[in-house]
Amino acid sequence: MDRDPYNAVITWVDPPSRPATGPLAGRTLLVKDLIDTAGVRTTYGSRIHAGNVPIRTATAAGRLLDAGAVLVGKANLTEYAWGVLGSNPWYGTVHNPVHPGRTTGGSSSGNAAALAAGMCDLGLGSDTGCSIRLPSACCGTVGLKTRWGTLPMDGIFPLCPTLDTVGPMASSVEGCERLMRILAPGFEPAELESLEELEVGVAWLGEAEPLVRERVAEAATLFSRRREIELPLAPDNRADFMREVADVHQSLFLGNEELYGDNVRGKIERAMRVSDADAVAAERERAEYSERMAEAVGELDLVVTPTLAFVAPPADIDELELRGRGTALTFPFSSLGWPALALPCGVAEDGLPASLQLAAPRGADARVLAAGRLLATRLGGRDRPELSL
Repeated sequence: MDRDPYNAVITWVDPPSRPATGPLAGRTLLVKDLIDTAGVRTTYGSRIHAGNVPIRTATAAGRLLDAGAVLVGKANLTEYAWGVLGSNPWYGTVHNPVHPGRTTGGSSSGNAAALAAGMCDLGLGSDTGCSIRLPSACCGTVGLKTRWGTLPMDGIFPLCPTLDTVGPMASSVEGCERLMRILAPGFEPAELESLEELEVGVAWLGEAEPLVRERVAEAATLFSRRREIELPLAPDNRADFMREVADVHQSLFLGNEELYGDNVRGKIERAMRVSDADAVAAERERAEYSERMAEAVGELDLVVTPTLAFVAPPADIDELELRGRGTALTFPFSSLGWPALALPCGVAEDGLPASLQLAAPRGADARVLAAGRLLATRLGGRDRPELSL
């Protein structure tokens, strides 16, 4: 069989000659190709950096390698991590191994596809607005957008620094929890014996298509202390996001415009036209949104929502068509900096997985992981779709 029938990997890495030691010894790791690894080509999904070989490893990746994880490759991604599909003009499209013809989602596309296909044990991705959670939802895997500021971002090419996070991806919640023990020194799993201990708000079910809504609502019934709540979606004005992206790319972009893919080039050109006044207005709207969400959530321990309002769409869908709809339920928690875990909760349509999202209002990565672990156990066979190779 082809080593990579799903085009999940940009650069493969030969295994070390000596057996690894440590708490992750022997666990194979795929690192998103946005994250620097010393001596291993790291392209950021771009043509400009096709020959880039860093001399240092990003701290987050280094912690996993120091713990014995075996780096097997650098995962394919959307160019510069700005996109919601598994397509890349320079390195090709990542194919969904669970459901051929459907998108993997982006931008941590290769990580989710490889995990779903059993090509690696663990993954390290990044998430700015959806990039861990959306591919996890489309491929039926698990991924954590960590609380903003929990993990170091050095050695990771930025998209929007005030929203960027790095986080674990796996085929189970336990895999993500295992990675967090290493990624965040001092991290301890939350002491949670039962879902009944949590007061939970269920939101945005009305945003989802019927079968996705049903699967998420069924899973939510496992939280006995739940109630439906009204939560606002994030403001449409993302000029502050666009301004940050423009600041990141300005010096690189000018003079290299034709070396960017059409999709990302167009978005950067629009970002560079954002005015100071528009960016300031968007920042103000984000702050007001944070206050409204805090008031709506109150003292709840968790919020449960769909990760994606619909099942994985066809792979050939237009990226700009999907972008707003695909991030509508994930971006709010990015804008707030809350941790949010995506995990499968059953089959919704034509065998395609539905995914729910657990978010913690007061920033406890350990709480969402502990709740996710107990929930996945209760869901049983719905924890992950079967894959036949």
